[in-house]
Amino acid sequence: MSTATTMKKTRIISPDVREPAERMWSNCLRIDDQIFVSGLTARGSDGQTIDGDNEFDQAKVVFTKIKNLVEEAGAQMDDVVKMTIYVTNMAENHQVWKARQEFFTGNFPACTLVEVSALAKPEILLEIEAIAIAGASSK
Repeated sequence: MSTATTMKKTRIISPDVREPAERMWSNCLRIDDQIFVSGLTARGSDGQTIDGDNEFDQAKVVFTKIKNLVEEAGAQMDDVVKMTIYVTNMAENHQVWKARQEFFTGNFPACTLVEVSALAKPEILLEIEAIAIAGASSK
């Protein structure tokens, strides 16, 4: 007889990160120790304005949102193991790396960087999604 493992999917909500409209997507889900953060941008709390007019400032806003969600899920930024970053101007990717250094220590996450022709609004310069494993930084 086999033993089935039951995994629980929990939606993670942070009061500091604006949630999408009902039945669109989840910003963050936790399944056991795995935490999945949807692609986030520097949209303000009103959903319309954009916080930051350059890649560095927008990346700091997005990393702060990821941090809020990961911590709400019971983990920390150094538990992030994978990121995918979408930028509209590859020439400014050093600004994203500069901002990233303010949020991570030790072994940085595996990362994929992709240049795209556009994001949801012309003012949005980047979008970042992340995967974390709670407790990974202490193992």
